[in-house]
Amino acid sequence: MYILDFFRSSQKDLKKINKSDQVFILDSLEDFAKNFSNEYEISLMTTGKIKKLQGQKEELYRLKLRTYRVIYKKEEDKLIILVLHVTTREGAYK
Repeated sequence: MYILDFFRSSQKDLKKINKSDQVFILDSLEDFAKNFSNEYEISLMTTGKIKKLQGQKEELYRLKLRTYRVIYKKEEDKLIILVLHVTTREGAYK
């Protein structure tokens, strides 16, 4: 099982979002971490819910949650999903 770890900037991002969306995002991320496996990731990639971001020095992924985007990276050795950024689609790729 993976655990979630948030950058300080992503915690600030979450605080800017209304409470109902915060609850949805946090619940979705907890389910994502609990169910995460290579097979689960591949199935979400085929449905378009996860996408590997291009042009990055490190392997970053985008997870779609309604109108929000969560940018994350995996650290296999620590079994951590590190949430880097939470924002709407408009602000996700700036």
